[in-house]
Order: sequence, then C-alpha cells, then structure tokens
Amino acid sequence: MLKKIDHLGIAVHSITEARTFYEDILGLVCEKEEEISSQKVKTAFFLLGETHIELLEPTSDDSPIAKFLESRGEGLHHVAYRCDDVSKQLEQAKEKGCRLIHEIPFTGAGNKQVAFLHPRSSHGLLTEFCSEEQT
Repeated sequence: MLKKIDHLGIAVHSITEARTFYEDILGLVCEKEEEISSQKVKTAFFLLGETHIELLEPTSDDSPIAKFLESRGEGLHHVAYRCDDVSKQLEQAKEKGCRLIHEIPFTGAGNKQVAFLHPRSSHGLLTEFCSEEQT
C-alpha cells in the first residue's frame, strides 16, 4: 500500500550550482549529500514538509542520469512513492500489466529499498517505489 510521496527526483548537471536555487531562492536546507556508486549518481536531499526533493547529478557519462540530461535536459526525473513493501508493490504492478525496470528492489539513497516502473507504463513519468531505511 502506498503511504505518501516520498520524494521528487530532479536531474541536474551540478548539485553545487543547483543548491544555490534551492537554498538561496527557496530557503531550503540541504540535509545530506550522498554518492550511490552502483547507480553512478550523486544525490542531495532537501526536506519540504513531509516530502524530500532529491537532486541527482551523474558521476559518469554512462549513468542513467547523464543519459536523461542528454536527451531531456535538467528537470523532473521521477516521483517516488513510499510503501511498506517494495517487492509486493512491484508484484501488484506487474500483475496488472505494468512494465518494470527492476524485478527486485535494491539499496538506494538513504539506505532505502527502491525499484522503478518503466515510464511507458506510467504515462511518461518514471515511477519509484521505496520503503523505509533498512537496518
């Protein structure tokens, strides 16, 4: 069962440059930066209410974020929905005909379990399921 929007992922060329907008213009505070080497991405998280804004910067030219930036430019990359059980959400989506990018959840930023639905199954927007931090 989905609980809430966990975060909005925004692809940027440079977190350092983008932080100026989020901190100086919007007045948000960067809670943490983290590199996820398996996904070839650096992230920065800003809390707004109960939802995070996640900036995504590629760390390699062959990363999914670098490919996204090359084809679409900076902007909204994905919406992440918090749930109790990512595997169960994936199973339900697949049973109803959704195309999955990941059949099995993996550890993402913040040590959360995450997996993505293909944008062709979600009206053009990359969709992420994520669960609480793993211990």
